[in-house]
Amino acid sequence: MIFFAVFFALLMEQARPLARHNGVHGGVRHWTSWVRRTLNAGQSRHGMLIWSVAVGVPALLTVLIHWVLSAYSVLLTLAWAVAVLYATLGFRQFSHHFTELRTALEQGDESRARAALADWQRIPEASVPAGDLVQAAIVCSVRSVHRHVLGVLVCFVACWVIGLGPVGAVIFRLADHMARSCRSDGAQASAGAQSEMVCAAAIQAWRWINHLPSRATALAFAVVGNFEEAVANWRQQSDADAKDHDGIVQAAAAGALNLKWGSAGEGDTQLSAPQLAHLTSLVGLVWRSVVLWLLFLALFVLARSVG
Repeated sequence: MIFFAVFFALLMEQARPLARHNGVHGGVRHWTSWVRRTLNAGQSRHGMLIWSVAVGVPALLTVLIHWVLSAYSVLLTLAWAVAVLYATLGFRQFSHHFTELRTALEQGDESRARAALADWQRIPEASVPAGDLVQAAIVCSVRSVHRHVLGVLVCFVACWVIGLGPVGAVIFRLADHMARSCRSDGAQASAGAQSEMVCAAAIQAWRWINHLPSRATALAFAVVGNFEEAVANWRQQSDADAKDHDGIVQAAAAGALNLKWGSAGEGDTQLSAPQLAHLTSLVGLVWRSVVLWLLFLALFVLARSVG
């Protein structure tokens, strides 16, 4: 069932993706904002309480629905898993940003590319750092692929195996949302929107949850790309800052694409600087990673059925 849940969710997401402003994601934003406003009293212990309620209540409902449905019907259980994955998993949740940015870069329209990048990162255009827009596009793409696709798959599978159904996908995406909303509020200097303790709890919880998925994504990139360079970049990034999970994913992706990335590529004439053609190579790398995950799931299901 786990394989078919992922397969059908990806198929539905490609055929009929959720609208950019949809009721599911809008409801999540309203829910988390309401929890922050209602429970945030500015004390240190409230930070983890707010995070636990904002993430824990939807997660608990997801598990309970899974258990109830699994007691009555396999098809209903599968339908619920597909519905949860459809709302949490998918390329089309960010692909419009990637397409707009790549089109602007291909047309040589730097101002439009900067505007597209600012819209993607949800920051003012003036805050977009000066530098290589192609590299920035790769960074955003890799981060989005991990947070919307590969990381979701890791958490979904991990929780499904221990009998919790599709709750892993919910926890991963909600934890990511809580952490990103804190960074967004900080970037916009919205004083009073959240206490520092709430943000500290959300960011720390995200680091814990993202520890294994980030490394699984990095490993997938290494396997389907240049393994040696990906692992070398991964090791160097881990030595520099093992807590920078996004950095590990980005470094592994750069190595898999044979890209020079920071100090990891210095002195290596076999690596190239980020170029527009690497965006096309990145698309291939991502799809190979997804196929790798589907093959892994198929083998896992086969092994369980034989055992």
